[in-house]
Amino acid sequence: MDASLEPLKARRLALLLRERIASGEIAPGSRLASEPALALEHGVSRVTVRRALDSLAADGLIDRRVGAGTFVREADAPKPIVADFANMLTHLVEMGRRTGVRLISFAYAQPPEAVAQALGLAAGERTQRSVRVRLIDGQPFSYLTTHVPERIGLTYSESDLASVPLLALLERSGAAVDRASQTISATLASPDVAEALALEIGSPLLSLTRVVFGPDGRGVEHLHALYRPDRYSFQMELHRAGADGDRRWSPVPSRGAGRDGEACPWAPSTVAEG
Repeated sequence: MDASLEPLKARRLALLLRERIASGEIAPGSRLASEPALALEHGVSRVTVRRALDSLAADGLIDRRVGAGTFVREADAPKPIVADFANMLTHLVEMGRRTGVRLISFAYAQPPEAVAQALGLAAGERTQRSVRVRLIDGQPFSYLTTHVPERIGLTYSESDLASVPLLALLERSGAAVDRASQTISATLASPDVAEALALEIGSPLLSLTRVVFGPDGRGVEHLHALYRPDRYSFQMELHRAGADGDRRWSPVPSRGAGRDGEACPWAPSTVAEG
């Protein structure tokens, strides 16, 4: 047996059991099969099973009781945050009330070329770059890297950013928010992100890149957000639209209200966080 493969087998088994627990296939409070039975079922050694169960126990998914067996824990973690595509501005304010933030870095520097182009910056124009971790009930769920043009970033301080949602700081600066463009994908946690989000290196993450623009078309914020998928998800309401032969799913127009009580005109293409 190739010993170098054992950690990979253990991770694969842990992910499989995690998925069965998350889907409800293995119900909370139920007893898992014994280590020998799991080893036989999945064609691995007992050492591999033990490593997989150790990983699940470390994440608080199971309880290992001496002489009794291994049991799936009752869900006691906070429900994951669900970001509603259809009402970004209101949700951003609510996010600021429900969650905490830990500021990791705050500096002024030349942004990467891709960020400068996305924001439409002039040659040599700097940005205020910050890295923050958002928490819900003290547990990290997102890793945020933001770039704001220096002319706007100078209107708030490091202590402001550690206590006030960025959207509120942008509005306070007088920067008008008109529309946004964003992309959602998936990625794996690098060592620094994994440490900040209390995950293993290489854990799967949701990745969102959003650029916010003012009425003049100039960028006011570039956000790259990484989310723990077990603590954050995206939601959009859809309805059937179009004539016969051209039927399709379309976002439901926002029924929520923005700051001034008006429906957010760019809500279907946006998502909360700032």
